[in-house]
Amino acid sequence: MKNSQKLQIFLSHNDECSRRAAMDLIKEGMVTVNDQLVTEPSIQIDPQKDKVFINGKRIKQKQYEYIMLNKPSGYVTTKADPHASKTVYQLLPKKYHFLAPVGRLDKDTEGLLILTNDGDVTQKLTHPRYKSDKNYYVKVRNRLEIKERLKIENGVFLDGRKTAKAKIKVIRMKRDFTECLITIREGRKRQVRRMFAAVKHKVTFLKRVSQGPLVLGSLKTGAWRNLNEKEKKQLLQL
Repeated sequence: MKNSQKLQIFLSHNDECSRRAAMDLIKEGMVTVNDQLVTEPSIQIDPQKDKVFINGKRIKQKQYEYIMLNKPSGYVTTKADPHASKTVYQLLPKKYHFLAPVGRLDKDTEGLLILTNDGDVTQKLTHPRYKSDKNYYVKVRNRLEIKERLKIENGVFLDGRKTAKAKIKVIRMKRDFTECLITIREGRKRQVRRMFAAVKHKVTFLKRVSQGPLVLGSLKTGAWRNLNEKEKKQLLQL
């Protein structure tokens, strides 16, 4: 089936229960598919065609939305900050205000921000155990020497805990500034800025250019778009 999905995964996505709870429901004989009792969690179903019930309650496929926004500097990624004069939701139509950001970008950081109501995708893009890369373009003051780059790549201590390994690619280096790309898999508060501060370099510009399989590309600052089918498929395959 082209759009097939494991029954356990379908229930965890659409009944707002954990995968473990979904498995228990199936094994306890509480789930039917097309009026047939099913006790195997890994059975493949077509969410668009098959009729799934839990104790007689029809479970329908949720409609997930995925938005890519090129966040400008000066905007915060929260709805409930009483001190924020500008939030990313002011850049989106009201019909999308129910979506949540996939991780956050600091107020002064620009670039790729994904918003969705798909909690499974959010977890896979943000939790370190899924090893989802986040790439940032960074400009810092002064020359970033090799020993400083290696120190960041091997991990620096922030709040008493060492950062995971990172990767830095220098794009251009002059006497008074360095431009580079940094790849990380964590999402601590102001992490990239603090990593460079740990080796005495102040970040003067920071922009996220990709996250997982998604690339910002030519999307203009402050603009947004729905993810295309190829991008959504890439997310679901994480």
